[in-house]
Amino acid sequence: AVVSTQSTGLLSRVSRLLSPSLARSNHTITLFPGDGIGPQIAESVKEIFDAANVPVTWEEHEVYPILEKNGKTRIPQPAIDSIFKNKIGLKGPMRTAIGKGHVSLNLTIRRTFGLYANVRPAKSVPGVETPYSAEGVDCVIMRENTEGEYSGIEHTVVPGVVQSVKLITRQASRNVAEYAFKYAMDNNRANIVALHKANIMRMSDGTFLDECRKVAEKYPEIQYREMYLDSACLKIVKDPSQFDVMLMPNLYGDIFSDLTAGLIGGLGLAPSGNMGKDGIAIYEAVHGTADDLTAQNKGNPTALLMSGLMMLRHLELKPQADKIEAAVLETLKERK
Repeated sequence: AVVSTQSTGLLSRVSRLLSPSLARSNHTITLFPGDGIGPQIAESVKEIFDAANVPVTWEEHEVYPILEKNGKTRIPQPAIDSIFKNKIGLKGPMRTAIGKGHVSLNLTIRRTFGLYANVRPAKSVPGVETPYSAEGVDCVIMRENTEGEYSGIEHTVVPGVVQSVKLITRQASRNVAEYAFKYAMDNNRANIVALHKANIMRMSDGTFLDECRKVAEKYPEIQYREMYLDSACLKIVKDPSQFDVMLMPNLYGDIFSDLTAGLIGGLGLAPSGNMGKDGIAIYEAVHGTADDLTAQNKGNPTALLMSGLMMLRHLELKPQADKIEAAVLETLKERK
């Protein structure tokens, strides 16, 4: 299913469902359009928000890697200043070279703004048929976002032998666990399962689980359990209904969240939000840049739009988010 700028049906539905009376105080949002189809789908989101009379002002910045003399990668200072000022951002897909060049821009952004928790809801979409449409999927991946195998610590031991370090700290583990349990409480989620491989990585995953257990003790209302990652992969494709909120370290969350996106129809439908220190939050589309579609103007903005709706709810603009979502779902249901 594709929702494009040319989809006048969606824009007219949004305009019809929303009235100017919903507008409240204005919010300034930092926008990183990204690469490939990023600028196109970002423009679609802006058009839809404008049609919906959403009270936002966009502060747009180009983001690209800057390699410093010490070998570290950063993004342009105006983009950094904008996020620290506004505390809220929306980000399109960004291109990263594979196996060479600069550190991933996504990783650089997470480190720059201390985005310790990645939230990836996966919910079946009416009109998008999958093998799971009948019973429905409704779960949330809660991924630690700053360390683990993605800490970027790797080196050559001797020629032909490379070592990559999996970094797990109590503080980062505690941060994402606390956010996960608070999220579950705030969103009426009944249970949390922590995914791990502590049977093999006893110290690293063991530390992560230890912090999860400590936080779980503070929330007796939430059912807490633990499960091996590989076992969870098998069980969720057999019966997604047995999962609610799933909490896990970085690499596991990256892989598992793509799996759950596949259950609902793909990354083009999957929203994502990154929660950071000092109240900073950046929402993003997690699919790729789809460079082959750029010249064809066929970029699908659904994932970025749904991420934008997560952002609106974060800003307590729930009426606008609910109305836009209703229009999107109606459009998808009609397969337009």
